[in-house]
Amino acid sequence: MTAVLGLILAASGALAANGIDVRRGEDATVFGNCVPSLLVENKSAETIDYLQVDVAVALGNGQERTVELMSAYREGVLYPIAPGGKATLKQHLDTSMALGVACGEVKARRVVRTICEAAGGKQCASSVSVQP
Repeated sequence: MTAVLGLILAASGALAANGIDVRRGEDATVFGNCVPSLLVENKSAETIDYLQVDVAVALGNGQERTVELMSAYREGVLYPIAPGGKATLKQHLDTSMALGVACGEVKARRVVRTICEAAGGKQCASSVSVQP
C-alpha cells in the first residue's frame, strides 16, 4: 500500500513539473506609468517561439485596462524559449498604450487570453499555467 501511494505521489509530482509556468514579475515605472511583467519558465520538452499573455488590470478608480505581455514583437524577430529556459514577458510601449497610472493604483489582475506558439507557428502542445 505504501509503495502504491509513493508511486502516485511521484507521478503527480512529475506531471506538475511539465508544462510552461508563468508568474508575476517585477512591475517597473516608465515615465510615471506602471509597466507589469511576467516571468516564464519552460518546463516542457518543446521550444516556445512566441508567448503572449493578455492581463486585465483593475485600477483604483474602478477602470479596467488590458495589457499585452509578450516574449517578442509579434511580427518581428523571435526570441525562442528553449526547454528548461526562462524569459520575461514585457509590454511593448511603442506598440501599445501605457496604463497611465502608477503601480500603486493597480488593484487586481486576471488573465484574459494566452497565445503560445511553437516552431512553425503551431499551437504549443504543453499547457500554460499563469499566475498574474
